[in-house]
Amino acid sequence: MRKFLLSLFFLCTATLMWGQDSQQEKLEKRKAEIQQEILDNEKLLQSVKKKEKSAVNVIILQNNKIKLKEKLIRTTEKQTKILGNDMYINQMKINKLNRELAVLKEDYAKMIVKSYKSRSEQSRAMFLLSSENFLQAYKRAQYMKQYTSYRKMQGEEIKSKTEELVGYNEKLDIQKAAKKKLLAENTKEKQSLEKEKAAQLKLVNSIKKDKKKITADIKKKQQESRAIDRQIDRLIREAIAAANRKAASENPNAPVAAYTSSKIVLTAEAKILADNFRANRGKLPWPVEKGFVSLGFGSQPHPVYPSLVVHNSGVEITTEQGSNARAVFGGEVTSVIVLSPVNKAVMIQHGDCFTVYQNLSSVFVTKGEKVNIKQSLGKIRTNGEGKTILKFTISQNTTYNNPATWLYNM
Repeated sequence: MRKFLLSLFFLCTATLMWGQDSQQEKLEKRKAEIQQEILDNEKLLQSVKKKEKSAVNVIILQNNKIKLKEKLIRTTEKQTKILGNDMYINQMKINKLNRELAVLKEDYAKMIVKSYKSRSEQSRAMFLLSSENFLQAYKRAQYMKQYTSYRKMQGEEIKSKTEELVGYNEKLDIQKAAKKKLLAENTKEKQSLEKEKAAQLKLVNSIKKDKKKITADIKKKQQESRAIDRQIDRLIREAIAAANRKAASENPNAPVAAYTSSKIVLTAEAKILADNFRANRGKLPWPVEKGFVSLGFGSQPHPVYPSLVVHNSGVEITTEQGSNARAVFGGEVTSVIVLSPVNKAVMIQHGDCFTVYQNLSSVFVTKGEKVNIKQSLGKIRTNGEGKTILKFTISQNTTYNNPATWLYNM
């Protein structure tokens, strides 16, 4: 029973260690992705610093860099914790092997002494000849054979466990070095993070004198954004109405009350698309190949003036100049919208969900066109301040959703 429990324990620890190795690989991959995001962000930051007329946008970029560094530190800390757990399990195995080896060696030493005392062929022969009958002699011969075999087996087991112990000690040494490296990386990143925060604070303090001008600029942009939201809301309602007219023509027996201006009555085909879209929540690709969220969803404090609240119906993603917007899922283009002479948008329907891609200088698709996942929709506009920002929204019928809950790793 004791052997069974020990076997079960080490089977569980082996499974746990395999799971930890797998988790370490995932964390290492995620760490590499974050490090690449930091490099991309730094590239954007340097580009914007050369062209930037407003320090606010530099602060937004630096804020993202700080968030990425914090994320990198948390990921490294997770790796260190998992490695520590793995090291603890290996140390337990080393301790167990040391105890087993001590018992084996002591037992083996006693056998060797005993064998030495009865090593002569004469004593062995006397042991057999002193038997009272043939059966006892046979049993004694078998005992001697088994004893010799057991001694050999004990020697091999000591050798095997010694090799296993050496292997675990080597693995533990490697793990200790890896943990030391991770801790050094984390210390370096924390020092770098403190420098970034200090530089950020200095920049924030330097522009606080421009609060009146910045506040007026933000209010103007918020008014423009709300006007665009109202225009898109109208287009979504028109798309819902058009879809419901189509559904009504295909199902004339359905009650009229079922068709409203705020909710699509899905046809069988549209329901499949809507279900597929919702099934990929949290897994959708970003609407740009590279970038970061420079303004999140909903109401939030301004990056420089926390008392000033800004609202966003989607997310704003800062990317590289010359980048294209791309579809996050397959669907149909329901509108190509000219918001201003220099700002166009594309709206795509996915069953009863809509995605909108704003701030395009040119558009590659047309109304009614079926598009595929990651298909380029248009070129993202770079404004006079050197910023290349895509505004992206997701709504289910007329209700806006937070894109962070839909896009992968946002």
